[in-house]
Amino acid sequence: MLFLWLYMFYSCAGSCAGLAARGSPAPPRAAPPLPPLLPGEPGEENSLEEQRAAPDAGSPISSFFNGSGTKRLPQAIIIGVKKGGTRALLEFLRVHPDVRAVGAEPHFFDRNYERGLAWYRDLMPKTLEGQITMEKTPSYFVTKEAPARISSMSKGTKLIVVVRDPVTRAISDYTQTLSKKPDIPTFESLTFKNRTTGLIDTSWSAIQIGIYAKHLENWLLYFPIGQILFVSGERLISDPAGELGRVQDFLGLKRIITDKHFYFNKTKGFPCLKKAEGSSKPHCLGKTKGRTHPNIDQEVVQRLRDFYRPFNMKFYQMTGQDFGWD
Repeated sequence: MLFLWLYMFYSCAGSCAGLAARGSPAPPRAAPPLPPLLPGEPGEENSLEEQRAAPDAGSPISSFFNGSGTKRLPQAIIIGVKKGGTRALLEFLRVHPDVRAVGAEPHFFDRNYERGLAWYRDLMPKTLEGQITMEKTPSYFVTKEAPARISSMSKGTKLIVVVRDPVTRAISDYTQTLSKKPDIPTFESLTFKNRTTGLIDTSWSAIQIGIYAKHLENWLLYFPIGQILFVSGERLISDPAGELGRVQDFLGLKRIITDKHFYFNKTKGFPCLKKAEGSSKPHCLGKTKGRTHPNIDQEVVQRLRDFYRPFNMKFYQMTGQDFGWD
């Protein structure tokens, strides 16, 4: 091996020197530190991104030398909704070789915005040219300030919302809280301000999140409807490859994730990956996913369906999709 390296070195000595003289890029040097980005400063991230990147930072040759690529602000974000299937979607998408995503939820646009875009970008995985950087934080969809903040970062950001029957979603939300706080009041008592009159308590987050039309109105002040993809949480279970096909098209990716990547786990009741990212073994979401829901009074379920129906109808009109929740 040593002989081979010496042979290649002496063989290259003349020609490599000639290439360097003609301006061939030298191995990338460490980029100088940059001042922090100011939160919400439009267009700022593009110029600073170019400064931060070493010459040819996205090229295969440069990536060979630095072993990583470049950290970029996300071009696409899964913005919602909680208990809709966002974790499943992200895990499925990470199978695609051109998708790089943060595993944990950054909560930048709702909880950590004062830290600035430089802090946010540093959380991102390094990508090569042509790869997409993504993150998911489901609470963005219901955060009033999030649309303006994301638009300020980049008006071209692609947004993905995973939605689910709001009644089922509310019960799932409650089930998650119940697993952490077994002494909380019953679902039925939390649902109503006054059960006798049937007045729904829309201040309870489990109910409020499911009023999708109301939240979407806020996003449409900053983003055109065509820049937001709405994924059905139900179809993500019944036809994961079909929904992933739509997502890949929306992101401008080649349809690599297909039926061959999934199998249905009867025990959990949802699809799992035959091979997860970076593994040759089957992978299902953890034990916190697919919890058994408590039995809810059917009268309460029907009251909730009646409550959500007009909001669902409006949401169908706004998105041009009938999700079949009624």
